Amino acid sequence: KLIANMWQHQRKPWNFNSGGPGGGIYITVDGGKNWKKLSKEDGLPADPIGRCGLAFSPSMPSRVYAKVEATKNGFYRSDDGGFTWKLVNSDPAQVTDRPFYYNEIYVDPKNENRIYDIHSTVTLSEDGGKSFTTLIPYNGIHPDHHAWWIHPTNENLIIEGNDGGIGISKDRGYTWRFDEQLPFGQFYHINVDNEIPYNVMGGLQDNGSWRGPAYTWIDGGIRNYYWESLWGGDGFDVVPDPNDSKWVYAMSQGGSVGRYNITTGQSEFIRPPAPEARKKMRFNWNSGIALDPFDKNTVYYGSQFLHKSTNRGTSWEIISPDLTTNNPEFQKEETGGLTLDITGAENHTTIMAIAPSALNRNVIWVGTDDGNVQLTQDGGKTWTNFRGKITGMNTGAWITQVHASRYNEGEAFVVSNDYRRGDFAITIFRTKDFGKTWENILANKGLKGYALCMIQDPAEPNLIFVGTEHGLWVSFDNAKSFQQWKNGYPSVSTYDLAIQEREADLAIATFGRAVWVLDDIRPLRAVAKANGASQANKVKVFEAPTAYQANFRNAPGYEWSTWGLYEGENRRQGAMISFFVNHAADTSKTKVDSAMVKIFDEAGKQLRSFKVKADSGFNRMYWRFDTKGSRFPGSPKPRPNAPEQGGGWPVFPGTYKVVLSLGKASDSTMIKVEGDPRAPMTREVYDAKKKMMDRWQATADKLTAAIDKIADAEETLTKMDAQLRGVEGKEADSLRNEAKKIRDEIKKIRESISGRSAENRQGITRFADITTQSILMNARGEITNKLAAPTAQTERLMSEAETAVNESVNRINEFISTKWAAYRKLVESMPVKLFKD
Repeated sequence: KLIANMWQHQRKPWNFNSGGPGGGIYITVDGGKNWKKLSKEDGLPADPIGRCGLAFSPSMPSRVYAKVEATKNGFYRSDDGGFTWKLVNSDPAQVTDRPFYYNEIYVDPKNENRIYDIHSTVTLSEDGGKSFTTLIPYNGIHPDHHAWWIHPTNENLIIEGNDGGIGISKDRGYTWRFDEQLPFGQFYHINVDNEIPYNVMGGLQDNGSWRGPAYTWIDGGIRNYYWESLWGGDGFDVVPDPNDSKWVYAMSQGGSVGRYNITTGQSEFIRPPAPEARKKMRFNWNSGIALDPFDKNTVYYGSQFLHKSTNRGTSWEIISPDLTTNNPEFQKEETGGLTLDITGAENHTTIMAIAPSALNRNVIWVGTDDGNVQLTQDGGKTWTNFRGKITGMNTGAWITQVHASRYNEGEAFVVSNDYRRGDFAITIFRTKDFGKTWENILANKGLKGYALCMIQDPAEPNLIFVGTEHGLWVSFDNAKSFQQWKNGYPSVSTYDLAIQEREADLAIATFGRAVWVLDDIRPLRAVAKANGASQANKVKVFEAPTAYQANFRNAPGYEWSTWGLYEGENRRQGAMISFFVNHAADTSKTKVDSAMVKIFDEAGKQLRSFKVKADSGFNRMYWRFDTKGSRFPGSPKPRPNAPEQGGGWPVFPGTYKVVLSLGKASDSTMIKVEGDPRAPMTREVYDAKKKMMDRWQATADKLTAAIDKIADAEETLTKMDAQLRGVEGKEADSLRNEAKKIRDEIKKIRESISGRSAENRQGITRFADITTQSILMNARGEITNKLAAPTAQTERLMSEAETAVNESVNRINEFISTKWAAYRKLVESMPVKLFKD
């Protein structure tokens, strides 16, 4: 047996109609071979029928419920498995809440009279639908509920899905835990500011507008609570104020727009008023907004008119006539069908996109939701409408974006789609002559999904990114060809794109997978500069972004969050270096294991070398700002041909050369290293610290060389033990006794340098001995851990370290020249060669 609801639903860009002829509730008892439409004679309301919620009682299958959208909505119950019905509740407040959008009901698995009705809120009936009370109000977990699951044997465990995510209840819905680990945000727009680190910002479907870091100088990943709420409602575009990054313009549905101070919370509502009291304004659900490239105080906003404010929204003037078709057929407030649903989502004949030129302050492009593309070349005094003049564009298509070129005054891009009316063609039109001629730059290029957004790189005109319903696409040859950008990026609805120009990062808004950032697109610019041609050289190292020696602070909040919180991927510490490996000339190889990287200072001195993995194609590696590491006094000597040890003193701000070699091929780039901009340090401080670091290193190297001498002696003693194994006699016993004395002496020397060994002590143990190494490390800590230049205290600690090292070196030298020399003379009198020289 199956019971199913079918209903008629037609949606157009300007309205929708839910319910109509043919709709109803149907029943089959033979698995769908034959169906019967239930009617008024069976106890249901007369046609037309709209969307209905249906639910069997798991504990009593003969009990079936139906929440029915009809001319008069009602809640119905069947006690015979769905063959006959009776109305049990017709209270509009309890049975009507946007049926086209919700109308889903669920029955408790153990109680046939307990019903959950999910909609804007969640209501609960304990009497078989006769009455409902609110279980989850608007101010509980996020409203607008669309999914509901009850554990089949534990009715207390419920999981629900809403417009804000997923909630979990373990007490039958009375309290809830919001799951914070699902990055499924639906962003309409993306924007960036110019802070260091910079922020990304945008509005989400039914989740307001937010700002969060693109990366952080905080340990760990990017946590949810690093994001700041800016504006409520359905969030749309967020535009940072170029005068002051603490202020943003933020929007919500129906043209609501305001300015918000992120630091203080101060806000003002700045939506343009009607030009006269009785003039009705039309704002899109997702209205167009733009800042003037020439005047930081000027902002444009769209209704059916183009509004201009020269004082950041305090007052407005209209600088256009109605730029839409102003078709009254598209303006009727009758949307919904059987149940009216006039929310503003179907507002039509409105401005969606505004694009003032960065090359000519009088040029402004405008796109509307009813297919008009308008242009003014005199600051709004006169307008040209290209409706019907763009070959290939459907009349009335949705104009989602317009971009004025930053390279050519007469060039513009128009992103359009018409999937709302059933046409899934992919179109972005370009003009280079102020609209006299147009071409669809996506025609026959192999892209998938209708177009939603695009951006042309501000530094390289050949580099163009396009977002479609099925992913991100890139062109390296000014739109002559495209390829899908994958590399870890999903095939997801890609709604908007922004480029952070200082850092050359691509910020991406998706509708379903939140925000993504592609760090450093300079390598792609290099490819585009060559018109997409393959790299001729085997190795290419690209221009590197400025690298900051930032201080990373501890993460706020929970120290050990385990898996309870989502953490976005943070940018890695260190200098980012990108390179390309071309194996086109060597078809026998597709990848190699490693490439050699060498770092040089401005004087040409090599500071560091290390190997990195190098695959065919694009690669990225990070340098931690470290120089060649030095052996710690007492550490083993490196093996022959061992990789260079890292972890040496960090470099100071300056310009460094990076050389990458693969076989006989190599390439290089320069990289600028800067200090933490939040905590600047003068060159005098850097130079003084560098001088003291070099002094400390020379002292440590001196001790290392001395300890190597006694390490060689210990190696000889071990070798001698092996030679004497099994040998009897007075001479052998004498050598063993002398060797023990030598070992005891070396042990005393080592303990004075590095402390006593805890090898025979159980548990956590340590000795508080003051040793040469502890004195040396105290001096190192004083140098590296202080933010100021070395002081008299630093000089005292360094001098004490030098004195302690000199004492240890002298003691070792004396041991080598006396006791070890005497022992060596004794051993050499034996007919066994033990010494290296």
